[in-house]
Amino acid sequence: MSSTPAVLLGNQEPRVKLEPRRSPKFDDGDDACFLASRYGLTPDPWQALIIASWLGRRPDGRLAAGRCGLSVARQNGKNGILEIVELFKVVVLGRKILHTAHEVKTARKAFLRLKSFFENPRVWPELAALVAEIRQTNGQEAIVLTNGGSVEFVARSRGSARGFTVDDLVLDEAQELNEEQLEALRPTISSAPSGDSQVIMTGTPPPPNADGAPFKRMRAAGVKGQDGRLSWHEWSPGTMPDPEDRVALLEMAAQTNPALGYRLQMSVVEDELGDMSFAGFMRERCGAWDSQVMGGLVDVPTWLGLSVPAADAPTDGVQVFAVKFSPDGERVSAAVALRPDEGPVHVESFGVQTLADGVAQLVPWLAERWRQSAVILLDGKAGAGDMLGELRAAGVSARRVRLVTTDEAITAHAGMLRAINEGELTHLAQPGLDAQVQIAGKRKIGQAGGWGWQPVTPDGDVTALDAVTLARHGAATSKRKSAATATGSRGAVFA
Repeated sequence: MSSTPAVLLGNQEPRVKLEPRRSPKFDDGDDACFLASRYGLTPDPWQALIIASWLGRRPDGRLAAGRCGLSVARQNGKNGILEIVELFKVVVLGRKILHTAHEVKTARKAFLRLKSFFENPRVWPELAALVAEIRQTNGQEAIVLTNGGSVEFVARSRGSARGFTVDDLVLDEAQELNEEQLEALRPTISSAPSGDSQVIMTGTPPPPNADGAPFKRMRAAGVKGQDGRLSWHEWSPGTMPDPEDRVALLEMAAQTNPALGYRLQMSVVEDELGDMSFAGFMRERCGAWDSQVMGGLVDVPTWLGLSVPAADAPTDGVQVFAVKFSPDGERVSAAVALRPDEGPVHVESFGVQTLADGVAQLVPWLAERWRQSAVILLDGKAGAGDMLGELRAAGVSARRVRLVTTDEAITAHAGMLRAINEGELTHLAQPGLDAQVQIAGKRKIGQAGGWGWQPVTPDGDVTALDAVTLARHGAATSKRKSAATATGSRGAVFA
């Protein structure tokens, strides 16, 4: 029987580290740690490493990192890093900070912790003397100093960013951050008083029911390691241990939890191991992103790194529509791909519809647009044949719609994976499609080594991924030019 390793201490070095080059003549990181230690907040080595990167400067004195991110399991000390950085920025640099969190209680907790440094004139008179105002009204908490520095605390919502102009935007609990919230908050630093703004995201890997698209995108750039303005630190597994090997799981916890043996005790980790599923333990305690846990075929950071804003998606070129019926006959998905004259093929999913709800709206939708497409590809025994007949009856040319052959499906899947790995593809950031990519494994097709997508989770679905795979293949290989541009051809297919 496996036993608990005798002594395990947390690894102080992250597995993934991207740090912008900084000038050695600036010691803001050391100064911030020294300042915090004077007030009883002494950082661990791993915390000091991150602080040095976030506060590092270029030779011209500007911040080396415009965007900073940290992914590490809970209860390790992310908030301690934020406190040290925020304390230094407002006290020494006089910067204005907007600290946001997913929940009101989290934002207020951060406020109370930072406020404690400024509200005791007998213990820390120099900090108390700097206070111009401390606002404690729930939802409007703020610390304002006489040197112009300030920290304001809000829970994220659609309108929570209105009225703020700051130097630094802190996005705690970034695993819950969605695109709408980021788009509302990002302009708060567009006219930063310092002229040198910074965004900080901290969090844990997003669970299956969370959005976290901006955090996922930052993580993808951090793993890729080519962004010279991004500081990214991540404690996560390099390899996945055997789910039945208790010792290996506890050793992995030590590799991915820098506070283990200090503020996080092994007994707590052992209890979590006994209570959680393997996937839950790896994500919540070991900082594993779901693509690592589930063993999917696609490198998710690479996929996320290929996303483009809708405004940057191509609108002219060879366009192909594809419709995929799931093998179990329960779902149908539609997609579009566009091959511009220059650049990679672009794909978009139109979503997934249950066959129980019918596909009556899909036939006329395609019938209105077939002239804008080089071809419409249909696949899936559950309904492709019937849809072919309906589209023909609706006036779609026989030369513009056809069923996908087995050999073509095999070629399409191999081509899609290659295009992802080689960066020869773009797509929109669509949470539903992104979620399917995370759980996409292989299923055997034919007898010659061919394969298609198959979910690696029992209740997973890859119908949308199948549809964009077929659409990409059609656009990449079609020799027929579309009769019109793609402008106006996209949008919701399913009500």
